[in-house]
Amino acid sequence: MSKLGTLGARLHHGEVGYDFVKNRKIWYGISILITITAIVGLAVRGLHMGIEFQGGAVFTTPKNMSASVAQTETWAEDASGHDAIVQKLGDGSLRIQIAGTDTQQSDQIKEDLSKNLDVPAEKINADLVGPSWGDQIANKAWQGLGIFMVLVVIYLAIAFEWRMALAAFVALIHDITITVGIYALVGFEVTPGTVIGLLTILGYSLYDTVVVFDSLKEQTRDITKQTRWTYAEIANRSINSTLVRSINTTVVALLPVAGLLFIGGGVLGAGMLNDISLSLFVGLAAGAYSSIFIATPLVADLKEAEPQMKALKKRVLAKRAQATAKGESDRSADAEEAYDADEPDDAAPAVVGPRNQPAYRGRGRGRPSGKRR
Repeated sequence: MSKLGTLGARLHHGEVGYDFVKNRKIWYGISILITITAIVGLAVRGLHMGIEFQGGAVFTTPKNMSASVAQTETWAEDASGHDAIVQKLGDGSLRIQIAGTDTQQSDQIKEDLSKNLDVPAEKINADLVGPSWGDQIANKAWQGLGIFMVLVVIYLAIAFEWRMALAAFVALIHDITITVGIYALVGFEVTPGTVIGLLTILGYSLYDTVVVFDSLKEQTRDITKQTRWTYAEIANRSINSTLVRSINTTVVALLPVAGLLFIGGGVLGAGMLNDISLSLFVGLAAGAYSSIFIATPLVADLKEAEPQMKALKKRVLAKRAQATAKGESDRSADAEEAYDADEPDDAAPAVVGPRNQPAYRGRGRGRPSGKRR
């Protein structure tokens, strides 16, 4: 078995682990800082909306143009008086986007481009995009996002509970805010592809969160009938047991997206790939982070505010203090078997560190002495 596979098995069995829940204030602080930065970037710089949203003209030249992108961009801006975006396509043609132009201006810009590029005007294709079409796309995107959020909250509240639904909702808002803020800071153009990417990452983010929640739900069944583990400790165990799986799925999903963003958009210059690849790349990374560091610790906070969980935590801590006072932290095998007999079989341990937590509860089962041979 590979080292990663061995680590995953040890994490799943509770033999090793990291206390994510205990250090949740650190993760909350990091998330708040990143979110504030994203909001400030969005407020100061704003989003660079594509021509599909604000209207304008798109000019496409013939193939194998010798003019450079920078020079063509200068000519287009001089002719229109607006910012222009020029992309060189795979066949050597140029795609020139100019926002805020109407039909009359488009004809004049086409004539000027024809002279500068030394190309007959009839060979330059011009397409006009009205701002009303962009408004419809934006409205449909907001409607789709709103419907998605409502359905997610309802489903999670039914399948799990309202606290998990609330935590998942906060995680999704967290991911969207960071992704949109990165777009504002980087200055990438927002197109319908960007909207598609945003809606796609919500599904990935929700998948990782539901995997952890499903493990948590299973391990906390009849939790109040035992006095070995608090809710936060079992929540931490759920994160650790699914950690390698979450990392593997995220890395596998990020690799092709990184290829689109850094190789396709950066090295090869296919700028049209940037709009969707950036949203997917940032959103996938943010979704994996939020499912581990935000959603589950937030559920633990909400649950441990309940009277039942508070009472359970007091009983657990009291029993541990009593055991420590009597020198029973290293119990004999007979005492350990008698202790296990008092607890339900489905009470799963939570990993908060190898030194200050009892060993994995399944050790010694089936052997009279409980010791390894």
